[in-house]
Amino acid sequence: MQYLFSVITDKSTLADPEEMAAIDVFNSRLQAEGYWVFAGGLGGPDTATTIDNRGAEAMVTDGPFLESKEYLIGFWIIEAPDLDVALKLATEGSKACNRKLEVRPFL
Repeated sequence: MQYLFSVITDKSTLADPEEMAAIDVFNSRLQAEGYWVFAGGLGGPDTATTIDNRGAEAMVTDGPFLESKEYLIGFWIIEAPDLDVALKLATEGSKACNRKLEVRPFL
């Protein structure tokens, strides 16, 4: 089963060199052990554009869909046999990037 690890932060800065090194080690482990699917970092909320085309006309707004102190700054997609393994890996990923992670299974 695949899981999404959303990296959540309230920091205005990106990962520092020490955090990046720990993330690289974690990424290498995920790849070596066969859990890796994909990962990426995201621009901050100030780089977001929100599009809502549910009405008669599309509305395009600069900024995130939600104003919040915390925001999504990156993610991992992993393949794990079950939720227990995914949660164990997410715990290690949270330590590596020094940020909170939210874990969700793909449907």
